[in-house]
Amino acid sequence: MSVLTVKNLSHGFGDRAIFHDVSFRLLKGEHIGLIGANGEGKSTFMNIITGKLMPDEGKVEWSKKVRIGYLDQHTVLVRGMTMRDVLKSAFQYMFDLEADMTAMYDKMGDASPEQLEKMLEEVGIIQDTLTNNDFYTIDAKVEETARGLGLDDVGLDRDVTDLSGGQRTKVLLAKLLLEKPDILLLDEPTNYLDEQHIEWLKRYLQEYENAFILISHDIPFLNSVINLIYHMENQELNRYVGDYEHFQEVHQMKKQQLEAAYKRQQQEVAQLKDFVARNKARVSTRNMAMSRQKKLDKMDMIELAHEKPKPQFNFKEARTTSKLLFETKELVIGYDEPLSRPLNLKMERGQKIALVGANGIGKTTLLKSILGMIQPVSGTVERGDYQEIGYFEQEAKALDRTCIEEVWQEFPSLTQAEVRSALAKCGLTTKHIESKIVVLSGGEKSKVRLCKLINRETNILVLDEPTNHLDVDAKEELKRALNAFKGSIILISHEPEFYQDVVTEVWNCESWTTKLV
Repeated sequence: MSVLTVKNLSHGFGDRAIFHDVSFRLLKGEHIGLIGANGEGKSTFMNIITGKLMPDEGKVEWSKKVRIGYLDQHTVLVRGMTMRDVLKSAFQYMFDLEADMTAMYDKMGDASPEQLEKMLEEVGIIQDTLTNNDFYTIDAKVEETARGLGLDDVGLDRDVTDLSGGQRTKVLLAKLLLEKPDILLLDEPTNYLDEQHIEWLKRYLQEYENAFILISHDIPFLNSVINLIYHMENQELNRYVGDYEHFQEVHQMKKQQLEAAYKRQQQEVAQLKDFVARNKARVSTRNMAMSRQKKLDKMDMIELAHEKPKPQFNFKEARTTSKLLFETKELVIGYDEPLSRPLNLKMERGQKIALVGANGIGKTTLLKSILGMIQPVSGTVERGDYQEIGYFEQEAKALDRTCIEEVWQEFPSLTQAEVRSALAKCGLTTKHIESKIVVLSGGEKSKVRLCKLINRETNILVLDEPTNHLDVDAKEELKRALNAFKGSIILISHEPEFYQDVVTEVWNCESWTTKLV
């Protein structure tokens, strides 16, 4: 049975086309991975099918009474609500039913025998609905899901407006999973999850009976939960049965077949044009030339897709640092309360270190304390000499400038052509480069930030979740660039398949945190 039908969808922004005549069907129980390079329109597609965006052309039809759950990172969370309140609101319809039942009990004393019989029947139906939907174990369900995503560490009675971007995303994801909709729409849900909670979400989705559409650039995670791939490229949406590896094989084969057909057609076109040019003037051969010309005019020309610019990240290296990069003495990190026991850490030139561990235990806080961006609770940090630090923050502010303006502000001595060239090398097209940053996809925004980072001379890279939002090609290129970088690296990542090939050491921050994990 079809849950969602999309017919002849076309959409664009200004002169930039995103989809052209796209059709799509989602059947009950299908687990779909929606993939494509940054900026191909995956999030736009989600916004169209959820009704947040009206398409230029085409129809979106949901089957009747279908409950949709969308992980939308722009949802407003109201001040004064605790995380527990938000999670329990997933069961609001059941609380409303309970209120109706209580109101009926209050009216029963004044009811006639006929009314009483009708009320008792209605109360019985409500009671069965509440029991069948585990209404009386809601608190236990909330606690279990919160524990699975690591929210119990933060404290379920904490005000939602005090949460970081990552914690906020976890709350919205937990609420969504508790609602158990008929279809889940998940846009990069692993971005703010650590390894342990990605594993929990993986098990949850593997056992999920209903349909879902998942956007993710985390290929091992994607492969473990989906059975269908929809690939978005060059304004088209194509369906592939199986996992990502199978999609790659079939996609590559189709591409090679199309290229071979294109070459054959181009040869035939050249021969026909040559014949027409040589024979149209002669009376004896004019009819044959006209016949060939008609064939040319009727020919359905094969077009090859324009190759997308592949990103190139080459870090500019500054002079060598002193041997000691930093040394902490009895360092206790935190804000209002300590997040760590006293730390005596040391990093020397040439080391490449990954910080790993659950979210919320202070990995980012440690980085900022070492860089001197925030004051520690106690203890000291001694930093070495000649340090040129390139810092990639996990969360960046939304900016109302264009990509060109943003990079130009950082490097005012560059010409406009040099700025455009620098952004193009990071895999951005002319249309992206001239757009405002706020309208770009998450991956395109990351590429603008990486552009600023690679064009500054550095000898120490401090990277906080640099792979969030990046597509597969950009991740691979970033990994290559980090391996080629001769300076020192300290990075936070939840993707072992990314950092294991880059770093020389892994520091598990769970061994020194004061938080329970």
